[in-house]
Amino acid sequence: MNTFVLLLAALPGVLISYAIFRADKFEREPAGPLLLCFLLGAAITVPVVAAERSVLSALGTPPYHLWQTLLLSFGLLAMAEEGAKFAVLRVAAFPRRFFNEPFDGIVYAVLIAMGFATLENIAYAGRFGLQTTVVRALTAVPAHLAFAIAQGYYAGKAKFDPSNQTRLLACGFGLSVLLHGAYDVLILQNWSRWLVALGTAALYMTLYFFSRLAQDQRDHSPFREPENDSTPEA
Repeated sequence: MNTFVLLLAALPGVLISYAIFRADKFEREPAGPLLLCFLLGAAITVPVVAAERSVLSALGTPPYHLWQTLLLSFGLLAMAEEGAKFAVLRVAAFPRRFFNEPFDGIVYAVLIAMGFATLENIAYAGRFGLQTTVVRALTAVPAHLAFAIAQGYYAGKAKFDPSNQTRLLACGFGLSVLLHGAYDVLILQNWSRWLVALGTAALYMTLYFFSRLAQDQRDHSPFREPENDSTPEA
């Protein structure tokens, strides 16, 4: 793999990580925990991908039947990848003191997901080259971003609602698995290319909706200084 393809594979995840860091404008997170979450997200890619390849070997070569596509999408890819990312979020960020506002759930979930997506992208670039790298920059990486926002949004709510913490965490994890599995079904099926286009369009619509949720959660930060609406007397 040449240097250009390597940089292109790493660039989307790094840019998204920087963008979410900049979006956290009212009380930015320390660099250490952010870097740790990114690196842990990358580290879990290795065992997850190894497990996925083992199951794929057992399933045989595509095309797959409907039940095989559903099993692969929901039971393997979505559950394994979102489960691993959720475990890192739950252990490395959620209980820590620096997780001190709801928007932090999205920040750390996105950093974990981008670590995962970056190493996964590099692996795909090494095997399949430039074209696959470009396609994944427009599909797989934004998909990981959308799933991360779903997890992080509910993790942020759960952190400050102890009475509903378990339910909210489960909602975030369940939603990320559901979205990931549905997306993979549309992308992996071999019945119609239109379904692939539908999956991509649905991804960007979901991402737009989640970005609005994230913005709303950020704008209600407890660290945001109240605006002074009073007008000076003449």
